[in-house]
Amino acid sequence: QVQLVESGGGLVQAGGSLRLSCAASESIRSVQVMGWYRQTPGKQRESVASTTSSGTTDYADSVKGRFTISRDNARNMMYLQMNSLKSEDTAVYYCNARGVIPTMTPPYEYNYWGQGTQVTVSS
Repeated sequence: QVQLVESGGGLVQAGGSLRLSCAASESIRSVQVMGWYRQTPGKQRESVASTTSSGTTDYADSVKGRFTISRDNARNMMYLQMNSLKSEDTAVYYCNARGVIPTMTPPYEYNYWGQGTQVTVSS
């Protein structure tokens, strides 16, 4: 089982920047999709950004142009650069790794989460 540990959260003023990091305990080279999610009290966890093993990225409309996701397979790391932060970006941010190992019988689906890191944007 892959362990994921987020870091880099904190308190920042509106308009500021933060860089979140996600460290994986094992190689992420073959992980099909890695992503960042966020959640606020009373709301469902929502996808913020994702990146596939082939390098395709996807972003929630609310963060397009402000956030950038990247992964460093050599270091087993994933990052989320967050710029022009807004108060509505305040949430707990979670790292996720998911995919399917098709060579197993039956195919093994995995979906791992980190413990989360708090991001607070003051207005």
